[in-house]
Amino acid sequence: MNPNREQLGLLYGILGMVCFSLTLPATRVAVEYFGTVGVGLGRGLLAGLLAVLLVTIFRLPRPNHAELKELVLLAAGAVVGFPYLSSWSMDTLPASHGAIILALLPLVTAGFARWREGEHPSRLFWLFSVCGSLIVTAYALIQGAGRLQSADLILFAGVVLAAYGYAVGGRLTRTRGAIWVVCWALIVSLPITAFPGAVAIWQHGADAPQNAWIALLYLGTGSQLLAWIFWCLGLSLGGIAKVSQIQLVQPFVTIMLSAALLDEPITMLTIGAALLVIVTVAGGQKSSVRMENKPMVMGSEDARQA
Repeated sequence: MNPNREQLGLLYGILGMVCFSLTLPATRVAVEYFGTVGVGLGRGLLAGLLAVLLVTIFRLPRPNHAELKELVLLAAGAVVGFPYLSSWSMDTLPASHGAIILALLPLVTAGFARWREGEHPSRLFWLFSVCGSLIVTAYALIQGAGRLQSADLILFAGVVLAAYGYAVGGRLTRTRGAIWVVCWALIVSLPITAFPGAVAIWQHGADAPQNAWIALLYLGTGSQLLAWIFWCLGLSLGGIAKVSQIQLVQPFVTIMLSAALLDEPITMLTIGAALLVIVTVAGGQKSSVRMENKPMVMGSEDARQA
């Protein structure tokens, strides 16, 4: 793979990760007032309405039948499954603890990239990825009083769905472009997100304070739309497996923001775990990943430029 292309993908991936980093703290703030449905599906509704606007402005072409199947899989994982399950788990988990469970996402994403998208990371890559995931898993167990909580399992199920969606999205972006992929995935999910999301927001919105509204708006515009566009660009340019490892750093960013916004403590254990994870991410970026030529879902030539 072209080194300049990889570097650009890494940059987009970092931008996406930073934009994603407030997702769990914001979810925890918003879910207290809007509920699981209001946040889990309402954010998809808000992003979907913006996606309709973008498709209209940029005159993005409609997906063909094969692409529509891929978009449904993408939407099921990243628009409906993960947002709903993460909102559910945030009813009981601290945002910083949830972020650590979310750090398993890179390893699972790399697994889907290997299984479904024809990327073959080296043994050294898997070593660094597994080590990073073990570090954050151990941290999560210690923070959870040495045992898994039911909310951890709920969030992990969301992680699996998100990872699958990311792998599909990264592949589609190579032929259709990130804005096209994200917008149409959000539009495809509107039949599921629109009615229950709108009803939940309507029922709880009048009693929600300003900070809850800000959190929900961020989830719909920043996390579900803008961050996802950057992330898909990163995955498509830099490789799904490699760029996915950047999210191992996300807990560190999230914990810093959680400390500032939610007054959650930062311990020496947290700092030490974060530094070790950064080392594993750096090692993973220097490891090789072999690409297998697999048939892609193709769109029109014009659509690839969108």
